[in-house]
Amino acid sequence: MSSNRPYLLRAIYDWITDNNLTPYVLVDAAREGVRVPPQVVKNGQVVLNLAMRAVANLDLGNEWISFQARFSGVSQSILIPVQAVLALYAQENGQGMMFPADEGGDTPPPSPEPPNDMPPSDGEDAGDKPRRGAPFLRVVK
Repeated sequence: MSSNRPYLLRAIYDWITDNNLTPYVLVDAAREGVRVPPQVVKNGQVVLNLAMRAVANLDLGNEWISFQARFSGVSQSILIPVQAVLALYAQENGQGMMFPADEGGDTPPPSPEPPNDMPPSDGEDAGDKPRRGAPFLRVVK
């Protein structure tokens, strides 16, 4: 029998958004197949905002969750095996569902082919762009 995790994820996502709340997903970033920007990973995990205003091309599939999001102003393609999802919850009140970390194997499903219209997200071109420092404000009199 197939896993019920993708079906529960879609149902909880719909429930959260139908109540005008912000869906957040907790992901085991150390899991094989997870593709997220390394700078957002903390303690081997990452929390991502899945609100419609924060992501583009969201696909909650049976084996993969994929979408595009901006990190530090740079659009990134995010790819998460469904088995790497540890929780899906509403940011405002914490209601949602946690999932066991050890369900399924360590081997991710075969990677889906990215659409041709997605920009490269691995930071291959990042070496050509100058890095900006942290933003700051200055009082001007």
